[in-house]
Amino acid sequence: MALLLLAGLASAPSSGLAQIARRTVGEASSGAEVRFRRLADEYFDEVFFKYSPTQGTLDGLHRYDTQLEDYSRAGVNREIVALEAQEKRFAALRPSGLDLETRADRELVLGSIRSTLLTLETIRPWEKNPDSYSSGITESAFSLMERSFASPDDRLRSLIAREQRMPAVFQAARQNLKNPPRIFTEIALEQLPGIVSFFRSDVPNAFVKAQNPALKAQFAQSNAAVITALESYQEWLKGDLLPRSHGDFRLGASTYAKKLSYDEMVDTPLPRLLAIAYADLRKNQAEFYRVAREVDPHKQPRQVLAELVHDHPAPDQLLGSFRDTFAGLVQFIQEKRIVDIPSPVLPIVEETPPFMRATTVASMDTPGPYEKIAKEAYFNVTLPGPKDTPEEIAGRMEEFNRGTIISTSIHEAYPGHYVQFLWLQQAPSRVRKLLGASSNAEGWAHYCEQMMIEEGYGQPGTGARDARDAGMIHLGQLQDALLRDARFVVGIEMHTGRMSFHQAVNFFVKEGFQSHEGAVIESKRGTSDPTYLYYTLGKLQILKLRADLRKKEGANFSLERFHDDFLKQGFPPIRIVRQALLGNNSPSL
Repeated sequence: MALLLLAGLASAPSSGLAQIARRTVGEASSGAEVRFRRLADEYFDEVFFKYSPTQGTLDGLHRYDTQLEDYSRAGVNREIVALEAQEKRFAALRPSGLDLETRADRELVLGSIRSTLLTLETIRPWEKNPDSYSSGITESAFSLMERSFASPDDRLRSLIAREQRMPAVFQAARQNLKNPPRIFTEIALEQLPGIVSFFRSDVPNAFVKAQNPALKAQFAQSNAAVITALESYQEWLKGDLLPRSHGDFRLGASTYAKKLSYDEMVDTPLPRLLAIAYADLRKNQAEFYRVAREVDPHKQPRQVLAELVHDHPAPDQLLGSFRDTFAGLVQFIQEKRIVDIPSPVLPIVEETPPFMRATTVASMDTPGPYEKIAKEAYFNVTLPGPKDTPEEIAGRMEEFNRGTIISTSIHEAYPGHYVQFLWLQQAPSRVRKLLGASSNAEGWAHYCEQMMIEEGYGQPGTGARDARDAGMIHLGQLQDALLRDARFVVGIEMHTGRMSFHQAVNFFVKEGFQSHEGAVIESKRGTSDPTYLYYTLGKLQILKLRADLRKKEGANFSLERFHDDFLKQGFPPIRIVRQALLGNNSPSL
């Protein structure tokens, strides 16, 4: 009806009448958009952060600093009820009355709500994953420690308030956990010694500058109680829960597809996604073999790979090796006009926090979009642990060969996650600042690894010592691409019951060109991060978007403008970015 009305007005003799009509339509649309923004604010303030106060701290909203998540079954039920009510409110707001940007934000909010409901009602980590309790409270403490957004005394006061609620978390865990998968209990037990050490040493050391004696005394009591609760939880997991951990970590095809739809706005059938994954895997393997033959035509590609993985720094030089890549990357990006970098401030390279060590090799920890004071960003790297055997240390260090160090620096920092974070300040709405998709964030970072090599980084004079070194750097990028291809396959195959955990480990080694130690870490991660296909999934969507935009713009296409326009959108699913940049709903894969 609206289209017919506008067509009739356009042919009317009075231009004034048409202007009045257009203004009336605009005012109606504006009213709907104002209502949406109000609903979105209520969702964040009354539901989203109420049930995830640690996320509030991480996002820079410090009114949530003294609160802790309610891990009880009653708390889970209350959150479900609140989310169901919110879903009805947003679903009732008709998208036809909204402009393109607000319509996309509505989809983002609905996806967030539906994904959380799927997690709470169907995936049920509160019932199946012991690590969600111990690592969850650790992140709640760490979020108050890592950045000096307030005085040590003020942050310590908030920590005490959280710590006083932490022992009850483990009572809830004992009541909630029902037949978890054995691998989940094993991961929790693997991480707990580091977590106990974290509360015993790292947490007190973070607040040595606190001045208030009464606060320090309170903290001594609350922290001791947390350590006691963690040690008791560890013994309970080992002696009680582990022997009866016989559950299944697999999501199943239906739940897996729903999670992809809600999180990434991807509804491609799983068999088609698998075909895409295998095609990219074979393409990258073929390219690896080609480059390996160029590096040394007298050796088999696997022999060249063996040389590559042994070209790494000593463990105590690893953090410095990452720092040393930044200057060259930034210079190349600026000279080649790859993307605008909004700030000259470098991220801080440091060791991975203990609650992330079991399943993470490297990561970027940026301040929240609303953080006003402590704006440091941390590039986390997982060093070998003090209890690792020489074989385990060697396997871990193979993950940090010269090529993958450069590829990882591109991914995590320049122009990957860190640059995307810097652009997030310009996101068009509160929704875009707070909600997004892994296929965008991780897809962008993974895309950057390939794009930088394609644009010439890693050649002699730009990161490489000579032609052979350039080949090794390219092989490192391809090894990382094969890792992400393997995640793509393993995530789907494990969670649809077609691949066991041990088969996944073998797949990472044989097809993904990873070390056995790295393959074990990756397979563990895949049990609880089932859709970690989002790296390659997002990269392929970005490559298609770039090709489609280049075709549309022809000689006017600019790579720098494409990247800047992409990052201006925040980090929503690529489908939303396609709509903004291309103006249509054409397929993203």
